[in-house]
Amino acid sequence: MSTSPPLDPKALRAVLGRFATGVTIVTCRDAGGSAVGLTANSFSALSLEPPLVLWSLRQASPSLPAFAAAGHFAINVLAESQVDLSRRFASSVSDKFAEGAWSDGASGAPVLSGAAAVLECALVSQQVAGDHVLFIGQVLKMADLATAALVFQGGHYRMLGEVL
Repeated sequence: MSTSPPLDPKALRAVLGRFATGVTIVTCRDAGGSAVGLTANSFSALSLEPPLVLWSLRQASPSLPAFAAAGHFAINVLAESQVDLSRRFASSVSDKFAEGAWSDGASGAPVLSGAAAVLECALVSQQVAGDHVLFIGQVLKMADLATAALVFQGGHYRMLGEVL
């Protein structure tokens, strides 16, 4: 059986970037009650019955211990107008929650006002997969603002075009 040469991670990232994704800010509370959040486009629907979603986080992320220990998290699907918040939560700025209109969701995870959609979840499982940890959550509560969502593709933020 022949083996292929190892894939270049930068080239793989570029190829994977061809797939357009939504942009989310995933949030939770750490053991001390502080808000933790980060920008993620690794979000996906998993099951309708039961209602499950998943997202992934790099094992090297400083936020991993908080999410790994949290019983609940929120997926805030960003609206097109929230690109600055996406950049803020993707950075290392110390007080990410100083911008945006945040409130506590039903389970305590921060929820963003004006987000295109919000899914409040109970953590069902987590699993190491490669250099990431997969988080699966059961949706307990959801909200839909029915506004255009922010899109990320090819290394750039994009707006949705016309409906085909």
